[in-house]
Amino acid sequence: MQKNMIFLAFRNLLRYARWTFCGFICRVKNASPILLIVVLGAGKDMPNRINRYWRIFATGLSFLIFGLGGVLLRVLVFPVLRLFIRQQSDRRRVARDIVRRSFQFFIGLLQLLGVLRFRIYGLEKLNRCGLLIVANHPTLIDTVFLMSLVRDASCIVKSDLVKNPFTRGPVLAAGYVTNADGAGLVDDCIHSLENGSNLIVFPEGTRTQTENIMAFKRGVANIAIRGRRNITPVYIRCTPAVLKKNMPWWQVSSRCPNFEITIGEDIAVLPFMENAANETLAVRELTQYLQNYFNRDIDQKLNQREKKHEFA
Repeated sequence: MQKNMIFLAFRNLLRYARWTFCGFICRVKNASPILLIVVLGAGKDMPNRINRYWRIFATGLSFLIFGLGGVLLRVLVFPVLRLFIRQQSDRRRVARDIVRRSFQFFIGLLQLLGVLRFRIYGLEKLNRCGLLIVANHPTLIDTVFLMSLVRDASCIVKSDLVKNPFTRGPVLAAGYVTNADGAGLVDDCIHSLENGSNLIVFPEGTRTQTENIMAFKRGVANIAIRGRRNITPVYIRCTPAVLKKNMPWWQVSSRCPNFEITIGEDIAVLPFMENAANETLAVRELTQYLQNYFNRDIDQKLNQREKKHEFA
């Protein structure tokens, strides 16, 4: 009951903040409130315009808080871990839990500010150790979403993030796999899985560039075949599309985006190994299967689920 009251209080505060923000536009220009109608447009569409401008402001504010949080973790939190936790494996596990909870806060903030909404299906499938989690990558915050859901999560990060002051602290403290050593990347990923970590991989290598068409690289299949690991597929869908490749963060949609994260059943790699003449062919077949699965099969299942909800 107390939590519901707090949530309602926050929601009412945010509604007030939205109108205050719009009024601020007028006050800055030293004009009367009637300018609000001129700027945003009169008529039935005005609430939507107000909501859109609010989400632009709230998105910028959220990313600012995200960046400052990364700096604080690096400067204040992780140095304390090095002082009090000597064992590297224990320190890494604690650091990953801190990152997970920080990302949970960030996603909760985005939802609370009205920047986005989300639903998760099959979350219980992620409550295991040593998972090879393979996901599509439609938006900028997919990694944040998944790492907020998965305990003891590792992922492949760009080596540039080690040099970035906002991300250097979490990346080093949590012991994520970097792509600096291209030749040994697959071995590093397999080693991470053998240590019990849950590894998150985006087989596209970057955010999806072509609408609804995903081209997978063979890295994840190499990890699965050589490491003898089944694949846990995760499909992320965002409608309307935001934070896509080459899309600036302030280019928000006319309505609040909805994220749907669906965790599918594990994909066994043993059949691919048994039916192929060698590992190279098994990797090729598995890559093609994953590409078809994400591009066609799972999207059809989601559409069927939506139709069931419509007629329910």
